[in-house]
Amino acid sequence: MAERNVIETVVGPLKVTTTGSGAPAVLWHSLFADERSWERVTTELARYRRLVLITGPGHGESGDPHRRYDLLQCARAAQEVLDELAITEPVDWVGNAWGGHVGIRFVTAYPERVRSLVAIGAPVQALATAEQRRTRVLLLAHRLLGPTRLVDAVVDTLLSAPTRASDPEAVALIRSSFIDADPRRLRNAVVSVSLYREDLAALLPDITAPTLMITGDQHSGWTPAQCAAAVTSMPDARSAVVADAAYLVPLERPDAVVGLITDFWASALAKSPRSRR
Repeated sequence: MAERNVIETVVGPLKVTTTGSGAPAVLWHSLFADERSWERVTTELARYRRLVLITGPGHGESGDPHRRYDLLQCARAAQEVLDELAITEPVDWVGNAWGGHVGIRFVTAYPERVRSLVAIGAPVQALATAEQRRTRVLLLAHRLLGPTRLVDAVVDTLLSAPTRASDPEAVALIRSSFIDADPRRLRNAVVSVSLYREDLAALLPDITAPTLMITGDQHSGWTPAQCAAAVTSMPDARSAVVADAAYLVPLERPDAVVGLITDFWASALAKSPRSRR
């Protein structure tokens, strides 16, 4: 049975849900979604791990620190969550988009606390000038018009065309996540960890934990070619592409994601000294 807590952290009070048993795995979701975007994979993944689902600041039932923050502070917040839960052994990190960015920051800041890293749909480059411009326009429109007028554009960005056409539950989940989020806190999250996101590429060679980078074939901001190129700079990394998916691969193609993650855990960690800690 899942347990839910609110844990005070450097980026505000965060909702934390734990389920499953075994070695711990941390799951952190994408911007504009919340922990519900993991629902289609948690039942299967909980057969292998004790899952710690962190709802990021400004999303769902989590608060925020009433100031700007960055990815490193999000990583510190994850450390505080693990400390509060008395989890001291290395974790398997699984992050989607924003969650992948936090995972990269977490593994480089606290390498002794990470056994493996899975980053899904998480481009490592900072936003280009044109992307920053579009994000500023989105933020202004969100403040002036509210989320309802923008939600269709968000759905079109996060979900692939096949998902939008055939999966009304996924569409409804993203619509509710975006519309129901506290507007000020959500804008603060976008500015803090997206608009001014640092370039993470320089950190990749320092990641020694086994790593799997996944992207959807319809993710325009993190193409299969970009994902494959990124792992070449890492000591122990591989990439994978999921068809008919964009940003939210765990929501769009859960069976494929579960298969990739569990195969990765079984193969990569079996040969890693970290797995025997």
